[in-house]
Amino acid sequence: MTARSFILDTDPGQDDAIALFLALASPELQVDAVTTVAGNVPQPLVTENALALLSLCNRSDIPVYRGCERPMLRDLYTAEYVHGPRGIDGSELPPTSTSPEKQHGVDAIIERCLQAEDGSVTLCPVGPLTNIAMALIKEPNIVPKIREIVWMGGAFHEPGNTTNLSEFNAYVDPHAAHVVFTAGAPLTIFPLDVTHKALMLPEHVDRLEAFDTPVSRAAVGMLRFYERYDVDKYDIPGAPLHDPCVVAYLVDPTLFVGHRTHVAIGYTDETTIGNTSEVEGMEANATIMTDVDAERFFDLVVTRVGSL
Repeated sequence: MTARSFILDTDPGQDDAIALFLALASPELQVDAVTTVAGNVPQPLVTENALALLSLCNRSDIPVYRGCERPMLRDLYTAEYVHGPRGIDGSELPPTSTSPEKQHGVDAIIERCLQAEDGSVTLCPVGPLTNIAMALIKEPNIVPKIREIVWMGGAFHEPGNTTNLSEFNAYVDPHAAHVVFTAGAPLTIFPLDVTHKALMLPEHVDRLEAFDTPVSRAAVGMLRFYERYDVDKYDIPGAPLHDPCVVAYLVDPTLFVGHRTHVAIGYTDETTIGNTSEVEGMEANATIMTDVDAERFFDLVVTRVGSL
């Protein structure tokens, strides 16, 4: 079996951390690089978090590139109210002595794409799309190199989690999302429509806790901190595990159901900023996922992360 390699573009974030753990624990996948983007918390925290998470997993061999510090046109909006001041609150990770690469994250994406064969690069952004959009703008010739962009973001037939209309990643940098949506690269989207069906329940966390490894203990601490916001806000029994859906899809696409459609995003009117929508009568430019086999999904997450 040849592992599917990909670049993880991330703004850790507790659910970003679980996505990274799942990727590192899955023999079907190879994390070629991690690029960081301001989102859940600002730079340089997201970069420090990525380095610390890789160090915890003894994978400091994976290069980390510090990416964009703000959205393309808007002021940065962050989510410490969900993730805590550091972004991965709930667990004290050991300090790391490693540093990010000197190359900027956008340039790293471009260079790795240009060096690759056509249709071979998978990009997995699980935060705002700033780095991906900037790479596409700076070097449009990377588009033929891209096998698939798999993004966690948006909300189509589900209320937003940042405004009534907008999901967080879409709201933070809607202009970047518009660039990605219109670039012509293959695009798969995991919106709240599907991630809100992937609730990490107390029994899932208890199963993970039973592995009692450094990684599982860190994961459990982060998840128990992270879940409090959604449990209180939505009166639900657990928190949606957004970002790991992207990685789980790379491992086993049969976990999810979706459809082809034309997607667009509001980026000019402040009343609809970040609102993702399906547009009828236009050529499809994306696949949006709408359903998940939650039992199989959580079995994958728990067993893989627990074994790391």
